Amino acid sequence: MFKGLDFVVAEARKQGIKLILSLVNNYESFGGKKQYVNWARSKGHYLTSDDDFFTSPLVKGYYKNHVKTVLNRYNSFTGIHYKDDPTIMAWELMNEPRCTSDPSGRTIQAWIAEMASFVKSMDRNHLLEAGLEGFYGQSTPQRKRMNPGFDIGTDFIANNRIPGIDFATVHCYPDQWLSSSNDQYQLSFLNNWLSSHFIDAQYALRKPILVAEFGKSWKDAGYNTFQRDQLFNSVYYKIYASAKRGGAAGGALFWQLLTEGMESFQDGYGIMLGQSSSTANVIAQQSHKLYQIRKIFARMRNMQRWKRARAKRGGNRGRHIGK
Repeated sequence: MFKGLDFVVAEARKQGIKLILSLVNNYESFGGKKQYVNWARSKGHYLTSDDDFFTSPLVKGYYKNHVKTVLNRYNSFTGIHYKDDPTIMAWELMNEPRCTSDPSGRTIQAWIAEMASFVKSMDRNHLLEAGLEGFYGQSTPQRKRMNPGFDIGTDFIANNRIPGIDFATVHCYPDQWLSSSNDQYQLSFLNNWLSSHFIDAQYALRKPILVAEFGKSWKDAGYNTFQRDQLFNSVYYKIYASAKRGGAAGGALFWQLLTEGMESFQDGYGIMLGQSSSTANVIAQQSHKLYQIRKIFARMRNMQRWKRARAKRGGNRGRHIGK
């Protein structure tokens, strides 16, 4: 398994692609918290719920051993340890952590704090994020009205304020969360959802935010490509508006990009660019626009560095003349 991941990281390095590697999944797919709990049960430990993943000392030890192994992995293709590899932009503690057995949020808050500290104790080179979907919790009761009607034991504000969490994430699946509503209502929810999180990231958290997952399933009743493109455009517009003024939002990752031969991964949200020309065009336009913003801000940073260097040289000359 690790040799396969070595290859992926090495190929990303060749193409100049930055990666976010998730350290575990909340769900069973791709190896999730349930497997860790089952390992503990096989050792004779009585665990009543998969949510014991977050509290069992034995299970937390399994997770830490896994994290330690990944971070210290020596890439057989590049010769670089993962914790030293700039191809990896960030680590994700868990994909979509959920603990419905404790809607207060205290369980996941404690787990994120413990694991963020653990990761940072071994790796100060990389950014770290928690993998949150963005649901508000007890720390901001006035914001809970933004949630799509359920609690999962996470808290967007409190979780992202934990030391060691470098940037926030938010996911957007209005077709799942509001499946009984029409498309226009879902788009309205989406716009409000993103606005709220972008504002909170900038002013409450003072951290960047990434739309780490969004999409629309072609399995939805009445689906057409125009609806998906409309959703993509809505997400991209909000991000571009934030990014061009130096706001907290800087990008989005849609779920999920597939190529021919990956049909077994198709869950309704998969996009094959060669078969989705209009959506591919929407994605390409956004990439180009954000690239232009990146160049503008890079020039601004270079100008600031030049001004600081010039001021420093001037100050040094002044001190020399004074002597």
